[in-house]
Amino acid sequence: MKKISITLIAIIAFVSLTIAQGRPAYELYNSKGKLAKYDKMIKDLAKADMVFFGESHTNPISHWMQIEMANSFYEIKGDKLVFGAEMFESPNQLVLNEYLAGFYPEKKMLPEITQLWKNYQTDYKPLVEFAKENKLRFVASNIPRRYASMINKGGIEVLEKLSPEAKAWIGPDLVKYFDPEVYADMKDMMGGHVPPNMLNIQTAQAAKDATMAHFSVKNFNKGELYFHFEGSYHSNNKRGIIWWVNKIQPGLNIKSITTVTKSTWDKMTKEEKKSIAEYIIVVADNMTQTKR
Repeated sequence: MKKISITLIAIIAFVSLTIAQGRPAYELYNSKGKLAKYDKMIKDLAKADMVFFGESHTNPISHWMQIEMANSFYEIKGDKLVFGAEMFESPNQLVLNEYLAGFYPEKKMLPEITQLWKNYQTDYKPLVEFAKENKLRFVASNIPRRYASMINKGGIEVLEKLSPEAKAWIGPDLVKYFDPEVYADMKDMMGGHVPPNMLNIQTAQAAKDATMAHFSVKNFNKGELYFHFEGSYHSNNKRGIIWWVNKIQPGLNIKSITTVTKSTWDKMTKEEKKSIAEYIIVVADNMTQTKR
């Protein structure tokens, strides 16, 4: 933890210096497009059942803010704080639980985690270690990548070929609720070159969201604060995981925070700023990136 702590201190010092010099590394806004205060945001979000943090995967400000918010939420919720993350596939839950329980050291845990992201050490280890030190639960919520890839190639019919054991790691609500219109914007992202397997691509994306929503709901108990980390596309505009959670278990108080660049923020309309998330971290375009 010493190396990570030094890294975080360096980031905090950099952020403080740039703000003092009038060149902020980030600014925090609310959905009204106005500057927001961190402490006020924390008090507001802590009242929710679930908070989804839409990150930019290699942006250090996203990861610094995650650990800061984790500390702040812990001060309010204590052991009622629960983490979840896109970065861990659902079958890794057993290994993750054993590591958090102190059964073996990190060097034994890491080789057992399938598809571990390359930026784990710099960007996600601090969150896992925070959970371990404070005896908090951490949910491995994502679909195994191999199944998402299979759906991408063969469509939703692939699920019929999988064993019950395999299906246990995939959100069971995918077939029931999948709506390609929810992912219609993916066509726009193709820049006018929509591939013939577009429906499969949308279904694979939905499989990720549906699975993360399933394991989020499954591991949530009333009175807890469930704090989930995912790429911003998975939660922006109350779609993605949030859309699926609302389908699976309507009535939960769900809020989100997202990350955008300054140039993107400046181009957004009032309506877009209002709908993207409750809180928005606006980061400098030239912010250095971690490696993934």
